[in-house]
Amino acid sequence: MKIYESAQDYLERILMLSKKSNVVRSIDIASDMKVTKQSVSRAMKNLRVDGYINVDENGYITLTSKGLEVANHMYERHTTITKFLTTIGVPVDLALKDACKMEHDISNETFSAIKELLVKLEQE
Repeated sequence: MKIYESAQDYLERILMLSKKSNVVRSIDIASDMKVTKQSVSRAMKNLRVDGYINVDENGYITLTSKGLEVANHMYERHTTITKFLTTIGVPVDLALKDACKMEHDISNETFSAIKELLVKLEQE
């Protein structure tokens, strides 16, 4: 099943917010991503129907194992690419923005090469 870039972003953001707080709500996602609550509600409905998240009676959002797998994958790509870009001299704010774009399109082979390079640089 193909998961859209925006859905990947929402799952990654849920993961990131859950690292900061025990509970994640739609309003937290909307505020953090600077999007409307209506957009988040629509996305959460689709993610719930597709089995990526659960929403309890209080409106608290949690990732399913399927959602967590996608979120972790995207988060690893995001943090690794950000680290790579800052390592080569890109300012942090720009590296964060560029990593958001690159994490979706970069091939697995290129991503693996970046990870290997970072490991080598850390060993020096």
